[in-house]
Formats: sequence, structure tokens, C-alpha cells
Amino acid sequence: MSGTTTGVRIYDTLTRELREIVASDGKEVRIYCCGPTVYRDAHLGNLRTFLLSDIVRRTLEFKGHRVQLVQNITDVGHMSEDFDEDKLLAESKTTKRDPFEIAREFEAKFHKDLALLGIIPANHYPRASECIEMMHRHIEALMERGLAYLGEDKTVYFASEKFPSYGAISGNRLTDLKPGHRYEFTESGAKRFHADWALWKAAGARREMIWDSPWGPGFPGWHIECSAMSLTFLHGHVDLHIGGIDLRFPHHENERAQSNPLIDQGSNEEAVDLWLHGEHLLFEGRKMSKSAGNVVLLRDVVERGFDPLSVRFCLMENRYRSQMDLSWDSIAAADKVLDRWRSITAQAGGEKDLTPAMTSIRDEIMGYLAADLDSPRALQRLRSLEKESAIPLAEKAQLFASIDPLLGLDLTATPRSKEKKLSEEDAALLESRSKARDDRDFAESDRIRELLASRGIEVRDLPTGQEWHWI
Repeated sequence: MSGTTTGVRIYDTLTRELREIVASDGKEVRIYCCGPTVYRDAHLGNLRTFLLSDIVRRTLEFKGHRVQLVQNITDVGHMSEDFDEDKLLAESKTTKRDPFEIAREFEAKFHKDLALLGIIPANHYPRASECIEMMHRHIEALMERGLAYLGEDKTVYFASEKFPSYGAISGNRLTDLKPGHRYEFTESGAKRFHADWALWKAAGARREMIWDSPWGPGFPGWHIECSAMSLTFLHGHVDLHIGGIDLRFPHHENERAQSNPLIDQGSNEEAVDLWLHGEHLLFEGRKMSKSAGNVVLLRDVVERGFDPLSVRFCLMENRYRSQMDLSWDSIAAADKVLDRWRSITAQAGGEKDLTPAMTSIRDEIMGYLAADLDSPRALQRLRSLEKESAIPLAEKAQLFASIDPLLGLDLTATPRSKEKKLSEEDAALLESRSKARDDRDFAESDRIRELLASRGIEVRDLPTGQEWHWI
């Protein structure tokens, strides 16, 4: 892989090894992240994947690299896994609303959630419904190469048997796939092989969300959307492709099979250098699903009075490659940590430059993120720093502020605890404790410390004197 190395390594699902992210054009890292299907709200499990792309981006940019990030908006072509109907049309039928009105509503909510979670917007958010001709061109190219064919039902299919390395991402072999496997368009004998998938589906009796095409009226398959968009908006090559683990098969397998032939000139070149997948999110021990009744949205977090970035904190405390169990208790705990850290940052003095010790810690934390996005270790280092009583709060504050562009936790925001005023009684207790320390009456000093702690005030002793903040 030629290009500019970044020093950031991630686990590549295709090769099953840690590999370095490389800007193949020597200028910027080209990233494609599979976006939402906008027929409903994105729940916290969906948002975990979108956060993954933000952590990658922030890590690369913090190290001084340019990033070009594209994330699609699926507003047509995503078939339901339970029945052969587009998810947006199914929602339209249920709610008796125009499907594109539904799409625009949930697309707007998606962007609002990203902002609340501190996710930097992508450079492009192409909509599937606005890229139909783009998909036509890619389908035609596949047909010209003999990799796609028009079935008797006027649907265009990808000839899966003509892509020998199919299954390299997920381990699923074509010969082991049974007819009618999940997510695939069913038909009545029009396919040449049961594992072929639809690139363009004939409209049939469908009357909404259809377009003219060289093969007659119809609508796109789900997988061709990402091949067309990624190769077009990222100029023929993807350095890093990101998605949830559930997209590994069949979506990313099919996408790879479609994309590679469109850029390969006989050298078996990969259209995507690295494939990154985030694991599932459970909530209080169960997978989030509508049927289980435990779908949690970001607005539910806000309505309970928590900072939405407490969810970001929780998600970053777990490795992206590990299944995670989130709970209301963990969100509440993260909310308190954020407030404490913001209270520390509020203590920053006029100095702008980090001390050598803080510079070393900043570089250490950056190194954790560069080593397969080890955000849990990065946050743990900040937790330990918070407890180090020998380091002045002003130095800690400068470190927290300098590392925040990497973490995206808005650590320079005004802490809620700053809204609480110190009572005259609390101020008197602090003064009494300071005097007890000066008089070396440590028993009295410890007694007042415990009393202050019961009143929500933590006191720390530094060489420069006593410091306190709200717990």
C-alpha cells in the first residue's frame, strides 16, 4: 500500500490483522462510513457506529492528517429483512405519510443526534434518491464486464459466482449460502444462482419511489448505493470503510464484490484498503430492539437530565471491537465524571503552554488512540491524572483542554456544578481546615475534610495550598 502513512493502526476485518491507515493519494485519508436508513430514529446502538468514525477522524486530524469523510443517507432501496418491501415504503404505509417526508424528518433528527454526541459532520452526505443516475452508470459498467445480467423479471442481478474471493470479509462461502438468506430480494427463478443479488429491481406493481432506467422503471438495490457513492465521492478509492458488525454480511461482502471490478485493471486491486467494524451494543443486558421494548434514543438520555456527551463517554470506555452493555447507571456515572473534569478545566490559569509532564501525558493518550483506538485506556489515564494530588489543578486543566479536540467531550464547557454557590458555612469550613493544616492539626483537618465531602465538596492538598471542587 503506497501513500502517506498516518501512524494510526486499526483492526482490518478483511485481513484479520492490525494495519496502518494510509492516505493512498498522499494528501488525505478517504473514509466512507455507512449511514442511516432514515425511516426511524437512530438508537444508541446505531450511534455507536457513527461515533466510531468520529473517533477515527479525530485521531487522524489530531495527528495532523487531513480527512475526507463521506456518509450516505439511505432513503430508498433498503429492503426489510422480514418481507420484500422497502423500509421507507413500509413506514409510509403504516403512518400514511409521504415516504420522502418521512426520510427528510428522520434525516434531520439524525444530524441533530450527531451534533449532540459531538460528532464532526462528514464532508458529504449524499442521498440514495439523488444518486440514481450514478448507480445506473456503475450497474452498466458491471454488465459490460460480464458481472451482472438482466433477469427475465427485468431485474438486474450481480453474478456472484464470477467474484472468486466472495466471503473474504465475513467468512461466508457462496456454496454454503441457502436460497432466500436474509436481506436479499426474493424472486421466482429469474436468478442464475440463488446467492446473486439485485442491483436494480423492476418496479412491478410498485407505484412509489421508482425511476426510469435503461432496463425499465424500477428502484436500486441496497448494496449498489454504497459502491457508487464511495467510488464517486472518494475519487475511485477508499482508504478506510466503516460500519457496524451487522453490515459485514451481506452488505459489505456484496459491496466489495461490486466495487473491486470497477477499479481493477487485472491486478486484483482492492477498492477499499481497510474495513473497520464496530460491535453490537446491548442495553441493560439485552440487544436493543423494538420488539423487546428497550430501544433507547439520545433524546431519552437528554429527557432524563443527562448530558448527551455522557453517552459518548460511556461508549469510549469500551473497545469498539467488543460487545458492550450500556445502562442508565453507567450513563449517570459518566455524567458526573464529565462535570468533574469540566470543573477542573475551569481552573485553567493564563498559561497556554503545557508543562513537559503534561505534554508527555497528552502524547501518551494520543498513542493509545493511535493503537487500534484504545479509548478506554485513554480515559483511564485521565482518571488517574485527576486523582494525582501532587499536580496543580491549573496544569491538569491545561491538559484536559488540550486533549479535548481528540476526545470530543467538550471539556471546556461550563460545568453544571459552577452554578452552585459556596455557602458561608462551607466557606468557613474551608477556612477552618486550611488553618488546621497550617497548625499541623491533622486530625481536625481530616475531620473537616470528611464533613466537606458529605456536603459535596472534595478537598485536595497541594504544595501551593488547599484546592477544592464540587463532587
